[in-house]
Amino acid sequence: MAAFVVKDLCQGCGVCAQACAYRAITIQAHLATVDPDKCRDCEECIFTCPNGAITLGTTA
Repeated sequence: MAAFVVKDLCQGCGVCAQACAYRAITIQAHLATVDPDKCRDCEECIFTCPNGAITLGTTA
């Protein structure tokens, strides 16, 4: 399962995008977006998000 961004918690800070070695996360309109085709479930974004806005799965 690809990482999923909880929109209500995301501040668009970009920390997750910088941490993603697979370039699966982009910031658009101050919101992180995960490309499920690039995501490799490494969970680095989950550990680095200061707002707890990323989880695994398709819904939150």
